[in-house]
Formats: sequence, structure tokens, C-alpha cells
Amino acid sequence: MQRFILRKKNHIALISAILIAFAFISKWTIGNMDLFIWPLMISSILGVLPILIQAYQALRVKVVSIDVLVTIAVVGAFLIKNFEESAIVTFLFLFGAYLEQRTLNKTRSAIKELTEMAPESALKQMENGEFKEVEVEEVDVGDILLVKTGAKVPVDGTVLQGEGHINEASITGESLPVSKKKDSKVYAGTILENGTIQIVADRVGEDTTFGRIIELVEEAQDSKSEAERFIDRFSKYYTPAVLVLAIIVWLFSQDIELAITILVLGCPGALVIGVPVSNVAGIGNGARHGVLLKGSEVISDFSRVDTIVFDKTGTLTIGNPKVADIETYTDDTDEVMSYLASVETESDHPLAKAIVEHIGETEAYTVEKTEVIKGGGIAAQVDGHRIAIGNVALMEKENVHLDEKARDDISRFEKRGNSIVLTAVDGMLKVLIGIRDKVRPGVKDDLQRLKKLGVKNLIVLSGDNQGTVDLVAKELGLTEAHGNMLPEDKADYIKRLKEKGRIVAFVGDGVNDSPSLALSQIGIAMGSGTDVAIETSDVVLMNSDFSRLPHALGLTKATASNMKQNIIIAVGVVLVLLASVFFSEWMNMSIGMLVHEGSILAVILNGMRLLGYKLRR
Repeated sequence: MQRFILRKKNHIALISAILIAFAFISKWTIGNMDLFIWPLMISSILGVLPILIQAYQALRVKVVSIDVLVTIAVVGAFLIKNFEESAIVTFLFLFGAYLEQRTLNKTRSAIKELTEMAPESALKQMENGEFKEVEVEEVDVGDILLVKTGAKVPVDGTVLQGEGHINEASITGESLPVSKKKDSKVYAGTILENGTIQIVADRVGEDTTFGRIIELVEEAQDSKSEAERFIDRFSKYYTPAVLVLAIIVWLFSQDIELAITILVLGCPGALVIGVPVSNVAGIGNGARHGVLLKGSEVISDFSRVDTIVFDKTGTLTIGNPKVADIETYTDDTDEVMSYLASVETESDHPLAKAIVEHIGETEAYTVEKTEVIKGGGIAAQVDGHRIAIGNVALMEKENVHLDEKARDDISRFEKRGNSIVLTAVDGMLKVLIGIRDKVRPGVKDDLQRLKKLGVKNLIVLSGDNQGTVDLVAKELGLTEAHGNMLPEDKADYIKRLKEKGRIVAFVGDGVNDSPSLALSQIGIAMGSGTDVAIETSDVVLMNSDFSRLPHALGLTKATASNMKQNIIIAVGVVLVLLASVFFSEWMNMSIGMLVHEGSILAVILNGMRLLGYKLRR
């Protein structure tokens, strides 16, 4: 019976409204008091039932909720035969709850849209070579799938054949279609606007980028900020305090109607709901614009950030370096280049890929005894020779002599903004390579926007040489630049910043950034970075779109401000209502409940403004 009544709460509110309207029409037209009082009595009894059930459920877990206050107030008004007040208060409370639910559902619409975008079926290639439609849960890693025009991509995968344009707005927030061809990466939940492609499944189910987005956003909604936890604790004691105040007023004044009115006016509904609705709306806006905010606590901390530290490669730069300069110190260049390509093929470092791409096809040698030197480079045995590839520190460790010419060349390469890669064979320097990575388009403007949002310190930390890092910092107008830094050096630097009282955000995309992402108050991962970086971070910029960073910071500041506004509205309304009871003659239960429900709607609508937030350029 309890469940039935609660399910029909909205219908009860409608019946109450009809009964109240009938009562007042009867009074104003034919003046029949029986037809005025009885509908109000029925409306009061009917309306209080769902509120009474919710109050009972709250008391069972030892919580004095708003429903308890309203139930006592309505029953008290009924007992003193103030049926007009009891009927109107129950209707307003039920109608307010209905409006709250409607508007709250709108704030959650961005999250609901995400879950509705999740693909449900896929065209899977069967053993006979034909494609058959199956549930997306039946797709395994390695399966070949067909995606036609207008269809959703069912999994994360790689294009095997075909071409087309895909709308990746569900992942990146970017509405412009992205061209896809052989070897291009595609993501679950995106839509193929034109063309037909075959893909091989790389990630399926919850492991897809889209699946992780939904999971992270849902987790973020469930988390609570310090402000929310404080309000929960506050309301836990505030609500019983209102009940005690009402009892004290009744004992001293002997005015039961005044005591009941205080119960209604003191309800902290707007205070309880104001902060969560801001958080949900802020997280929803971020999800729609390619920014994952992992919880309410993240919003609070990120909004106060005054220092942002960046990794260089793949964050401030594109992360696709190319060989720009070469200097050789040997006559057998081809053989050395073959050794170099053979060793670098073993590595997945961006600089190694750039070297292999530049050298192109060459003789391949068997590589033995490969040794990765942390923060230095790589050494290996090739064709009976000891090959060392890396920076100046590695050359010194390998006792490779760098004469004056070599050092001048290194200095010249660094001044051009090159990352330096030296190659030595059997302790002799053979090749110097300069590799440059382009700064991301628009990064300089985005950094200026961060400054306007109140970030005082913009710092770059990199394992690259100091000269290259200085050039990037000068070009982008950064506050500080530090090169030749190992992962532990970056982590130590962030510790020192925190000890100085700075509120630090770190932006990176690699496995070696994970300690710094975890140490900083806010870790921000580029979405196309490694899984470890994304899992360690507090904020994820999908598709590695750097321009999302100013939007993310602006959004968290707007959300934090919105929370404060809602708290001020909620507390202000309660104070005004309680003051009006003692210092005015016009305040009563019905007006108080109307204003109370109005304040709840006000904080919800104020929070909903965040759904349309866009950072002004």
C-alpha cells in the first residue's frame, strides 16, 4: 500500500488541487460552508498520506526529515480545524515535489543522452564471411564489424577498409565530422555520417572510450563535495532544531498556529538540493563538451587552482615529432643508420618513431641485450657492436667523448628548438639528430584565457633539453620552464609547489606523468593519452583537445559560484520567512509553503543555467 500511494503521489496532488478549487468555488458562489470544509478535509487527509509515509521511512532510519516537519505541521493544522491551511500546505508540498523532479530530470538530461547514445547492436562478420546483426554484448576483441552510413560505431576499433566521415561529438564534444580511412581509430557511440567502413574491434563493452565516459560521469554524480557533506551534516541537526524551536515557541506563547507555521517556514529544502543540482548540471555540461569531471570534489578544487603545470610533448605540442636536422661524424653513415633504425624499432617512444620514419627502409639487424636507461635513452648489442642512443647524459655515462665541434653542434641544434638524439657505436659518437615537435595550434590563445580566469603560474616541466623547453616557454608566454626532468623530478617539483601553498593542476598524457597527475590537487589527462594517465587523473580532456581546458576551468568556477548563490538563496529565504513570522502579520503557513517551494525551484533553475554554460572568447 505504501508503494502504491508513493507511486500515485502526482495523481494525489492533482486530486487535492481539484478538491481545493471546488471548495473555494463553493464558498464564493453559493456560500455553502459544508461544501467548503469537507473537500478541504478530504484534500488534507489524502495529501498528507504520501508525506506521512516518507516521514515514517525517515524516522525509521533516525532522520528528522523535511517530511517529518510538514507532517507535524499539517496534522497540527488539521487538529485545530484550520483545514484551509492544512489542505493548501499539503498540495503545495506535493506540487513542489513534482516540479522539483521535472526540473531535476532536465539537469540530468545530458547524462541520459549519453546512455541513450550507447550502441545496442553491430553487424558482425560470421565464419561464412557474411555480416549478421548481433547484440553489441556478443562482439569480442578481434571481431570484424561492418558500419554503414547513419549507423553508430559499436566498439572502439581500427578501420580495415573503406572511408567515411564520423561525428565524434559524443566523445569529443566537437560537432564537425572527422574523416576516417584505413588504420584510423574509431570510437563506440560515434556516428558514421557517410560512407561504409569495416573495422576490427580493439575494445568492447565497458572497456570502450564511450563506456568509460558513462562510467566516470555516473561515478562523478554519485560523489559528494565537502560543501555537500557539510550541508548533509548541517541539515541533520538543523531540522530537529527547527522542531525544538517550534516546541519552545508553543510552550512560551501557547500559540499552536504560530508553532506550526515555524515548522513549515523552517524547512531546509532549497539548502539541501541547491548544491547537488549545481554539481549535476556542471558535470552534465562538461560531458557534452568533451570534458570529464570526476566528481563534485574535483569541481571545488579545480575552481581554486592558481598554478597549472604542463608536460611538453603531447600536451603543449602535437606529440608527433619529426626529424629536422642531422649531423654525422662518420664515413659509414648508411651502416650506422641501419643500426640506429634497428634499435629504435624496439622502442615506442615518439622520438624513436620519428627517427624510424625518417630513415625509412634499410637493412634490419638483430638487436640483443636491449637496455632502457631511465631518463637517458637506450643501449643494445647489434651485429657485435655496442649501440647507445640518447641524450648527452647517456653519452657521458657511456664514456663517449664529445669534442668541441660536437658540443657546438648540440648547442646550435638546441637553439633551434630541437630535441637532441645522439648515437654512439662502440663508444664513438657517430650521429647527432635534431627532432622538433610543433606547438599545438591555438595553445597560446588558450593559455591567455587561463590567465584571464585567474591562473597566476603556467609552468612547463619536460624531460627534453633546457634549450628546447625554453623556446617553447618563450613562444607561449609561460611563467617558468624546466627541462632535463625525470618523472621523479616532476613529482618532487609539484610537492614543493604544494608546500608553498599553491593549488596545483598538472596536465599530461603519458605513463611517466601518472605520479605527477596523482600528486597534484587536480590531475588533468589528455584523452588520447594512456589508460594509466586517464585513470589516475581527476579531469579528462577528450580527444586531447587543449581548447577544452579553459572551458573546463571556467565551468568549474561557474559551478562553484552557482553553489554559493544557491546557498545564499536558500539561507536568505529561510531567514526572511522566520523573521516575517515574528515581525509581520501577513505571514501564514500557506504563504510560507508557497515561498518555500518557490525557493527550491529558484535554486534548481539557477543550477540549470550551467547546462548552457559556454566560455566567452
